[in-house]
Amino acid sequence: MSARIVLATHNAHKVEEFQAIVARVRPDLEVIGYDGPEPVEDGVTFEQNALIKARVAHRHTGLPALADDSGICVDVLGGSPGVFSAYWAGHRKDSAANTELLLDQLADVADPHRSAQFVSVIALVADDREDTVRGEWPGRLATEISGDGGFGYDPIFIPEGQDAERERTVGQWSAQEKNAASHRARAFERLVPLLTRV
Repeated sequence: MSARIVLATHNAHKVEEFQAIVARVRPDLEVIGYDGPEPVEDGVTFEQNALIKARVAHRHTGLPALADDSGICVDVLGGSPGVFSAYWAGHRKDSAANTELLLDQLADVADPHRSAQFVSVIALVADDREDTVRGEWPGRLATEISGDGGFGYDPIFIPEGQDAERERTVGQWSAQEKNAASHRARAFERLVPLLTRV
């Protein structure tokens, strides 16, 4: 019988992505979706917000809970949008508007200064523990949207380490490529040892 854990998000894209990542390393762990109340994410760090979400899901379901808080941090903007990535263009959580606003804000910033990183913090909350792990995916921002894969800021994020002649935004990557290299995948690798007691 498989173990069960709840993923504290109402974001269908995150559920899909997270299920694929979990299956690669813990095929015996059944990740179930969360249908409870939406917590108020009033933390000022990724760690605080991930723990807020995981605690609410754990209390609501009684199951061990995972929660991810993630965003993009742009160096020339002092790490913003950061925890405000989903609301950068206002409280509508409009991905296209967020991306367009960020591109507009960086319109006069030259390529060498467009460095950024995706950050993911995953919290695990169970009866007897609370843990957080962090994954970072460095790269830089393109000057225009390219690709229709992924979601959020993926179509403007160019991960480092690619051949300069064939660089692609994450919006041009396959889901499998992204799931193997992303900030969430990196955070989850650090979480794996903590899941042995789930």
